[in-house]
Amino acid sequence: MVMIITISGKPGSGKSTVAKIIAERLNLKHYSIGDFMRDIAKEKGVSLLELGKTAEKERWVDDELDKRQIELGKKEDGFVIDSRLGFYFIPKSVKVFLDVNLNESAKRIFNAKRKDEKDNLNLKKTKDNIKKRMKSEMLRYKKYYGLNYYDKKHYDFVVDTSGVSIDKVVGTVVEWLKKKINLS
Repeated sequence: MVMIITISGKPGSGKSTVAKIIAERLNLKHYSIGDFMRDIAKEKGVSLLELGKTAEKERWVDDELDKRQIELGKKEDGFVIDSRLGFYFIPKSVKVFLDVNLNESAKRIFNAKRKDEKDNLNLKKTKDNIKKRMKSEMLRYKKYYGLNYYDKKHYDFVVDTSGVSIDKVVGTVVEWLKKKINLS
């Protein structure tokens, strides 16, 4: 099977987890722009939120992420990538968006206790950080690309993951792929 699946979505929607499991189930490679971003933050010795703020002022962060996605889309086939802008940089992909409400998003992110997200001290602070992160991304993407990645018209399939298990989300996406893309 030769296919590229881009999985976008809100913070805490399950993008990375869903993408990894789908890649495993379909025997495809998995890439994550979140991992690329975390790698850059670690290299620079800053938090993910701080790197996001840098990216608002300095284009190099997005340029680096964009370049990696564009190259993947041109050079490889047969992979799943979780990336907010994957649909844009890899236009030949099958485009999936995972939605989630803010409360669920905050619970998931807070409970994940990622070392690089040390600013999430409690649920309220996590919610505030998510709002700041989403606003930061919206400003950057509007400024740099003239687009709103939350606009569902960019996607082939949208799933609300609020209150839904990862297995059910993955099953829903895989079933849709089987029906719509004639995946066997």
